[in-house]
Amino acid sequence: MTGSARFAALGSTAVLMVTDPDRLDPARRAVESVVAAIDQACSRFREDSELQALNRAAGRPLRVTPLLREAVRAAVRAAVITDGDVDPTLGDALIALGYDRDYDAGLDGRGGPAARLNFTSTAGWRAITIDDDAGTVSLPERVTLDLGATAKALAADQAAAAAEEQARCGVLVGLGGDLALAGPAPAGGWPVRVTDDHRADLSAPGQTITLTSGGLATSSTTVRRWTTDGESRHHVVDPSTGRCAEGRWRTVSVAAASCLDANIAATAAIIRSERAVAWLTEAGLPSRLVSRDGQVCHLAGWPVTGEDLAPEPETPAVSGR
Repeated sequence: MTGSARFAALGSTAVLMVTDPDRLDPARRAVESVVAAIDQACSRFREDSELQALNRAAGRPLRVTPLLREAVRAAVRAAVITDGDVDPTLGDALIALGYDRDYDAGLDGRGGPAARLNFTSTAGWRAITIDDDAGTVSLPERVTLDLGATAKALAADQAAAAAEEQARCGVLVGLGGDLALAGPAPAGGWPVRVTDDHRADLSAPGQTITLTSGGLATSSTTVRRWTTDGESRHHVVDPSTGRCAEGRWRTVSVAAASCLDANIAATAAIIRSERAVAWLTEAGLPSRLVSRDGQVCHLAGWPVTGEDLAPEPETPAVSGR
């Protein structure tokens, strides 16, 4: 028997599952504490967040909490290991495209003509400096940092670890579909429904898999969409153009040792399009890629089943993002 809870978190929905229902309350308190700390440190949509203070200080060092330094370090690492395909310095591009507030606040009609940024003229993420001795982070001038590609996954990993420590049982934490596991899984593993949109019910096209450890993340161009000037836009931006990525894949799900690593790989795969197949295979990351016309590709040991893109309304599971 497992226990579960759902509640609002980080502009989306948090899902918490525990192997011992009697330990659900302390697990939830741990998750809520981590989520609140991440939101205060990393939100681009709160004027009182540390991230916004850092963006306003671009060009000079700012003393910040260890949590924000960790989040910025995770974002820079994402850029390094993906050769800049997952770029945390895309804040201005997202704002120009209309993503200047929490998605639930409504984005239709916001933003101007589709952004096109010249990234060769700035140092970008390579010039971000993290000084742990001084407790500071420095951004280059005219750079707006956005941690949306990594902070939520980092929060899922931290929340799962904190919940397991407090509850002393196996836990699954999902934040907007980014999933992290800690402690022993239930017999047979945690059932997870992988779909384009974590908000969909269990009848949505997709696939059910089981997880026993690590993390799972899904990046998709089918969700968090809005329309401006008659153009449909989404939140996955190609750093080479400053515009919405329009490659082969509409949705990519990746399993990895952590939710953060899974999220980095899934986001990069959307940007890399055709190149993602060889990259994910060489990295040995089990992945499920769905093309814009609905064709499904399984890589690196991702289980192949006959249910892909077929409804399974009776399966008790958690959706992907």
